[in-house]
Amino acid sequence: MPSWNSRGLRGSSLEELINLTNEKYREKKLALVQKVPTPIKPVAIDQATRRITSAYFEQKSTVDYIGVIQGIPVCFDAKECSGDRFPLQNIHPHQIEFMKDFEAQDGVAFLIIYFSKLDIYYYLTFAKLIELWTNAENGGKKSFTYEQLEPEYQISPHNGVFVHYLETLQRDINER
Repeated sequence: MPSWNSRGLRGSSLEELINLTNEKYREKKLALVQKVPTPIKPVAIDQATRRITSAYFEQKSTVDYIGVIQGIPVCFDAKECSGDRFPLQNIHPHQIEFMKDFEAQDGVAFLIIYFSKLDIYYYLTFAKLIELWTNAENGGKKSFTYEQLEPEYQISPHNGVFVHYLETLQRDINER
């Protein structure tokens, strides 16, 4: 079986890798971050298997993850991008509002983006996200490329943690 920091896990989904990362952080008592379930309303259930066969989303989800890291409240969303250009339409206005409110309460909000074509994981600060979002709302580009981002926020595997975002989180906090 490949180790977490091998290239053998490239086919795994971003959220699975983040879940493994968060479990490793919890085990090491570094953080407690959990996946936020998307609330659904079942419409039809197969009585034989007791499985939901049809459902709809009850409400808009906020972000994918929420928790606390060394006493700091964090929330973030995980996004995958198949090219080197990330469309801002992949982020919803209600998510921006939630992250804005979270930051107003002294939390730290951010995105983790996986550029699959480049095989690069990236930590996008909320400040940079708002800058790009505001520019798009004011008639600017509706997407951004990896090359427009700051290289020091690229996420690298470390000590058996594949999406090791703690170092980039610390950089974000230090630069505030």
